[in-house]
Amino acid sequence: TGGEAEELRRAFGFKRSERRMKEVEIKLRHGMEKNGILGDVQDQIIHSITSFALYGFPESHAASFALIAYASAYLKCHYLAAFTAAMLNNQPMGFYSPATLVKDAQRHGLKIKPIDVTKSDWLCTLERDDLRLGMRYIKGMRQSSAHAIVRERASAPFTSLDNLACRVPELQKRELVLLAEVGALNFLSPEHRIHRRDALWQVERACRRTGPLLEKIEEPDRSSPLEIMTSEERLVADFHGTGLTVGPHPMAYYRDELSAKGVLRAIDLANIRNGTGVCIAGAVIARQRPGTAKGFVFLSLEDETGISNAIITPDIFEQNRFTIAEGRFLLIEGRLQNLDNVISVKAASVEVLLVSEAEVTSHDFH
Repeated sequence: TGGEAEELRRAFGFKRSERRMKEVEIKLRHGMEKNGILGDVQDQIIHSITSFALYGFPESHAASFALIAYASAYLKCHYLAAFTAAMLNNQPMGFYSPATLVKDAQRHGLKIKPIDVTKSDWLCTLERDDLRLGMRYIKGMRQSSAHAIVRERASAPFTSLDNLACRVPELQKRELVLLAEVGALNFLSPEHRIHRRDALWQVERACRRTGPLLEKIEEPDRSSPLEIMTSEERLVADFHGTGLTVGPHPMAYYRDELSAKGVLRAIDLANIRNGTGVCIAGAVIARQRPGTAKGFVFLSLEDETGISNAIITPDIFEQNRFTIAEGRFLLIEGRLQNLDNVISVKAASVEVLLVSEAEVTSHDFH
């Protein structure tokens, strides 16, 4: 009846009551039986209704969210560089970290260039069809120092690290160190590329000069005796200094080893049959435990090909609470579930994956 339909609508309301939902379910099942709807069909209808009750909200909210989703999708599709720059320049916001936004944009074909004192502004900027990261992403860098760099280089290009230190006295030694560690000083020399440890060596030398007679004298660049950073060391330095990398994803460095052990990439899951046993691994970028999920935990793991989702049952969570809550990289075995092309893995086991020391961040239990 109309009254019963209104009762069901109210049960869907903001303050969802399990007791009221159960009362409505009893009436609904009785009505379906009278109309010859029985067995699995009846259960499927009830399941659909109760599932909607977990996330449904008013039409006005749905319409506004739909408009935002459409506009965002349009901008991302047709103006990827500008869209990504806007997202990065307005952090913190949204669900995904800057590191995940960068990797997603790269997978969609955007070239993202690293922080470079000869090119970067404070904010992320566009260079034709590419995106240049801004100095705002260097942890501990002052905005005033970044603006001083931009102002000074507008008058003439920097010719060396010594030249930069002399012309931008606002830069503190620790900021020069930060710039060196993330590779932002690599292109200061017009003759050759400076590697990061070479830049650190030059920072120490430049900062030894004290007194009015010495501070304006530029020393010739001399190569340091320090070895070039390995790929893994650069990756760790990127995440430590900026929280992201424009280089390969951490998982890419270990792909051959993982593939030999049967670990699938996120992109591979779409080709696996429902119910198949699988093993996935990645950096944890989201941990969710909704109050309406009855103790279930949902994880998002990122690798070099995309994001895979895992469902953690309450018992598996209790057995692996610390691993799931604290592990930066996880290896999960379980059964693949493909429901209407929504792919996830129902976990049977979870363990920490010891691959990288990169300090990846995640959106946890919000």
